[in-house]
Amino acid sequence: MDGRKENGGAREGAGRKPKADEIKIAEQMDAIMMPDHVWSALSFKVIEGDVQAIKTWLGYRFGMPKQTIEQTNTNVDLTPIFGDNPLDNKSDV
Repeated sequence: MDGRKENGGAREGAGRKPKADEIKIAEQMDAIMMPDHVWSALSFKVIEGDVQAIKTWLGYRFGMPKQTIEQTNTNVDLTPIFGDNPLDNKSDV
């Protein structure tokens, strides 16, 4: 064999965890501290003016702002794909 099994790919524990695991973790967190207490503490921090608390509050209340990525392609060849454009030759008109 040429060792293709050792080339990588899907690994044990790779990828997103199942939704059931996420729910189980959320339930465990709720058992430790009720969400009402957490929201109360967060609101207190917002009133104090804690910037990170304000960002968290706004993120949950209104959603995260749309993130944009500026693309700057410097290696772009702007020549036409099909060669000369017959419409550019105006001597026929």
